[in-house]
Amino acid sequence: MESLVMILAFLVSMFVTSFPQVSPLKVCPKCGAMEVPLPLSTNNDCGDSSYKVYCNNGVLEFLSAEGVYYKILGIDPCTQKLIIATPRIRKDICYSSDLIVGGLRIDENSPFNISTRNTVMLLNCSENLLLSPLNCSSNSLCRLFEEKVHEGSACRNTLCCTFLKDASITSHRIRARVGGCTAYTSVVNMKPDEFPGFWNYGIELQWLPSSLY
Repeated sequence: MESLVMILAFLVSMFVTSFPQVSPLKVCPKCGAMEVPLPLSTNNDCGDSSYKVYCNNGVLEFLSAEGVYYKILGIDPCTQKLIIATPRIRKDICYSSDLIVGGLRIDENSPFNISTRNTVMLLNCSENLLLSPLNCSSNSLCRLFEEKVHEGSACRNTLCCTFLKDASITSHRIRARVGGCTAYTSVVNMKPDEFPGFWNYGIELQWLPSSLY
C-alpha cells in the first residue's frame, strides 16, 4: 500500500511539472507604438513594480534617481536590456540637459544598471581628466563626434575623453558636472569605422531577472 502511494505521488509530480510555468504577472499595455514586455511595469496592475518605467503622453520613459526622464528607444526582453536616449546637448554651450542634476544616476537598489556595451564620450572636460586612465588624446573617438556630428559642435576645441563602460567603472552613473565634464554622449556597441552620424547613440541599461517572472 505504501509503495502504491509513493508511485501515485511520483506520477502526480510528473504531471504537474510537465506543464510550463505560467507567470503571475500581467503584461502592461502598449505605450504609444512600443510594447512593454515583462517584467517592466507602467502601473501597479501589470508587470513587476520593481521594474518601473513610465508612459508619458504615449512615450515610454525611464526615470533616473535624480528625477530626470529619459526616452526609451528600444527594449530587448530576451537579453534583458533596454536603450535610453542620451541627454540633449545645448546648441550654444557644451552642457548636457541633465548637467543640473550631475548627469545620469540609477538607484543602486533598483534592478537596472548600465551595461558594458556603452562607449561614453565626456565633453568639455577640465584638465584634471588628463590624469585619469581615460583616452583624452587628439585621436579619441569623442573628437569625431565633435567634428562630424552637429550636436557635438558646441563642444569643439575643448578637452574630451572616451571610455568603455566596463565592469571596473561604476555601473550606476555617468557623471556630468562643472569642474569636471559638462556634457556627455554614449554609443551602444561602438563601430569606430562607421561614420559618426551612423553610430548607435544611446545608453544601454540591463536588468536583473525578476523573482516574479
